[in-house]
Amino acid sequence: MQDHPPHLARPGPATGLSSGQAGSIVVAKGLKKQYGDYTAVNSIDFKVPQGKCFGFLGPNGAGKTTTLRMILGVTPQSGGELSVFGLSVPKNSRQIRARIGVVPQADNLDPDFTVAENLQVYASYFGLGRRFDKPEIERLLKFASLQDRAKAKTDTLSGGMKRRLTIARALINDPQLMILDEPTTGLDPQARHIIWSRLGELKRQGVTLLLTTHYMEEAERLCDELVIMDHGDILDQGSPAELISRHVERDVIEIRGDNTKQFSLAEHDNCRLESMGSSLYCYTNDPSYVLKQIQNNHGLTYLHRPADLEDVFLKLTGRELRD
Repeated sequence: MQDHPPHLARPGPATGLSSGQAGSIVVAKGLKKQYGDYTAVNSIDFKVPQGKCFGFLGPNGAGKTTTLRMILGVTPQSGGELSVFGLSVPKNSRQIRARIGVVPQADNLDPDFTVAENLQVYASYFGLGRRFDKPEIERLLKFASLQDRAKAKTDTLSGGMKRRLTIARALINDPQLMILDEPTTGLDPQARHIIWSRLGELKRQGVTLLLTTHYMEEAERLCDELVIMDHGDILDQGSPAELISRHVERDVIEIRGDNTKQFSLAEHDNCRLESMGSSLYCYTNDPSYVLKQIQNNHGLTYLHRPADLEDVFLKLTGRELRD
């Protein structure tokens, strides 16, 4: 298994940032997207640090994908300022996209071509067809752990293999910024961990990662910084640890059983309660009292765990179902 991502030795665009934007790959100020009376993105500000992993979290319809599409220059913004590599969007969108790798939410590999041919054909879109030789394809396939499937048609690959091939394809133009829209959705734990490992390798090489995800564990593992969005607004921004410390108590006790409705912790001031179905969630910095009360009630079961990013997400965006 390869220890590092492939380095593609080709001439490419300059790596420096212009307009005094050193340290930030993407800068948005008052970024807005309006569809008639509907505001998809509501005048948001954020900066994506160079060489880091930056995440967008939010329920369906929060504005995450619209924001990514504006960064790529495929959706025009309704207001505000947006720059990538110090270049204004959408004015320089073609130049910017040449320096970006994109992993869409749904794999769009060509089933008529083999694994290796998918890479070769995609290289031609960047004018690299003749220069993208066999060793470069082999390095990408090794990075994706697909070197033994080079001649296989893509419709014979598992979901995890397709995802790894899509990520390898996004590296063809040696991008400085990778945009990944829910990169591991629908994959089994083994495939997810392999992809996390590969993305970690890219970040260590200095590639900036910008991702959306519904997996809180994924965000905690990969993201140096993230924003939580809802209804087009940024609710908060920070590292996963900062957000957890800022918004939720240290411990969570999930209480389950038929007696949860009669189970009261109102007398314990340090317990914040949330109810969901037959489960009761106690958020506390002093779990000893709560655990004693539960253990004296034999009709209840419980799970005691440290608070995580999912608790922050649910507190800020609510527990109601989003379609």
